[in-house]
Amino acid sequence: MSELTRGRPMVVERVRLTDRDVAIEGSFELPKLAQLSSEDQVFVAAFVRSHGSIKEMEATFGVSYPTVKARLNRISEALELVEIDPKPSRAEVLERLKRGEITADQAISDLEGR
Repeated sequence: MSELTRGRPMVVERVRLTDRDVAIEGSFELPKLAQLSSEDQVFVAAFVRSHGSIKEMEATFGVSYPTVKARLNRISEALELVEIDPKPSRAEVLERLKRGEITADQAISDLEGR
C-alpha cells in the first residue's frame, strides 16, 4: 500500500521481462505481501532476516514484546495465509469412507463441515 493507492485495490495490467523483449498483458492481482504498506513490508523483511527472533525485533525497532506480537498478528491477518487445517473435499471424504478409514458417521460429520 502506498501513498498513491491509499489502501485502494490495485491491479497490474502489464508485466515486462527486463532482459527480453517480452511483455504480458492481462489483469494480475499483486501478491498479498506486496499489498502490505511499505512499513509492514520492512517489518516482515526484518522479521525474516532476524530468523523470527522477537528479541531481535524488539532491539531493532525499539519496541516491546507485546508491540512486536501485535504487529505480527495484524500483518498475519492481512496476509490471509493458507488454511492450516483445510476441510477435506467431498471426494476425499468419500474415498476415505470407501477405503474404510472412517465410519459413515465420521463421513457425514466431515461433509457437514463439523
